[in-house]
Amino acid sequence: MRDFFTSQFGFSLLLALVVYGTIQGAVAYCILLERKIAAWTQDRYGPNRAGPLGLFQPFADGLKFLFKEDYIPGHVDRVLFVLAPGLVFLIAGIAFLVIPWGGRLDVSTLPWLGDAYKPGERVLDVQVVSLNVGLLYILAVMSLSVYGVVLGGWSSNNKYSFYGAMRACAQMLAYEIPMGLAILVVALTMGSLRLEEILADQASTGVWNVFRHPLAALILFITALAEANRAPFDLAEAEQELVGGYHTEYGALKFGLFFLAEYASMITTSALIVVLFFGGWHVWFLGLLTPQAASAGAVLAKLLVFGGKVAVMIFVYMWIRWSLPRFRFDQLMRLAWKSLVPLSLGLFVSAAGLLYFGWHRSIPACLATNTTVLVGALIVAARSKAPITGRQANLLREGLQDEHRSKSTGAYSVG
Repeated sequence: MRDFFTSQFGFSLLLALVVYGTIQGAVAYCILLERKIAAWTQDRYGPNRAGPLGLFQPFADGLKFLFKEDYIPGHVDRVLFVLAPGLVFLIAGIAFLVIPWGGRLDVSTLPWLGDAYKPGERVLDVQVVSLNVGLLYILAVMSLSVYGVVLGGWSSNNKYSFYGAMRACAQMLAYEIPMGLAILVVALTMGSLRLEEILADQASTGVWNVFRHPLAALILFITALAEANRAPFDLAEAEQELVGGYHTEYGALKFGLFFLAEYASMITTSALIVVLFFGGWHVWFLGLLTPQAASAGAVLAKLLVFGGKVAVMIFVYMWIRWSLPRFRFDQLMRLAWKSLVPLSLGLFVSAAGLLYFGWHRSIPACLATNTTVLVGALIVAARSKAPITGRQANLLREGLQDEHRSKSTGAYSVG
């Protein structure tokens, strides 16, 4: 048994169980944190009755979901209706497999093994799966989440659910393009699709990718918000328009699975952003946080630093939700197709040019291309003659014609 858990396969299996359990526990307390941040933003207390400081509120919420009646409407497609939330939850639970959480571990430094292994005899990756196409795996898994949303809306046989699912589908497909291009900028700069190599390169040089490509980091963060259906991009759940979006007909634990999947996706995308742009577990001037440090203490320190960075990113997610108003759907799609896609495409082309000339690791060259792309986009936007309005031009003309017709006939509405 000892040899099994100190092998890479056994250790990865154990790590997968630990990380999955940690993420599910973190999801429960992310909901509490979200409600607390909402309360702080709106100058109120938030949950404070269940346990000290409201810390038992996640248990109360879980019990509420558990004991609610699991009602399935008679008009739905039962198989797809039940499958959809499970599919969304499953996809959110497997995206973390390629995240490099804590560097490498020298088994001989584990205190409970004694002298069973010599130093350096067995070194394990603190990562569930090491894939040479880790970035592509993340993109593929994240793109699958749209299927659960579409199935949930379609199987509900409810027009509001269907409209919400179509909105979510259009939104996810639109924002996957700039997300993929922003990630490819990092792949061109680092010359690898392995997440652990991208992280180790930043840690060994001390240069995080956010210092090379801040605009790409911003685009990836914005698209991550949209992919997770987080405000201000939560048009699929616009209650004032669509009752509850694609999960209108869901209740009890089925609704809870949609809810939990959103927060699990938020944790995974935060971890991805931290790995790609913020150095993962690396912090300057600390010997325990170097690629060479493989002791048990170093791995623990790396895990704590990585978790702290993810927590900061999650706080920013929630801070934005309770600070910015929701976009209209036309604004949301305009932002994707007319702003983020051209910007990310310009960054990708410039990163490819830097790679061709061998300047892809130069901080001044990368910052110059980021600045050039941003300034060019601002100039194009400033020269645009089209007004930014939520109404189409033909609707404006029809509205003016209706007003003129009303005045000519003397038909005025009262009140």
